[in-house]
Amino acid sequence: MSADEAVIRFIVGGLFVSAFAVLADILKPKSFAGLFGAAPSIALATLIITIANQGASYAALEARSMIGGALGFCIYAYSVAKLMAPATYSSKVVTSASLVVWFIIVLGFGIASK
Repeated sequence: MSADEAVIRFIVGGLFVSAFAVLADILKPKSFAGLFGAAPSIALATLIITIANQGASYAALEARSMIGGALGFCIYAYSVAKLMAPATYSSKVVTSASLVVWFIIVLGFGIASK
């Protein structure tokens, strides 16, 4: 990565993080602040730089990969929450099994999008 690209990443990423932080501050509950402050802003900054460097078709592939990862994470979080609620299973077993499910979803999503 060149120095120019690093500066652009810093500026674009900072602008998006700031914009999403303001949005999160406006919205209720305040727990959205972390959610809106990190992932969407970094993803948008990355996509803008990817479009500039690699083109729109490559950025579209990256965006589909981000969607697959997010979908996998949502299913992971849901399954961990449901399996841990009754306090029947060990947290190590639940998180390990759910991580396997997450990886299968992400890999399946990646294979299907090619």
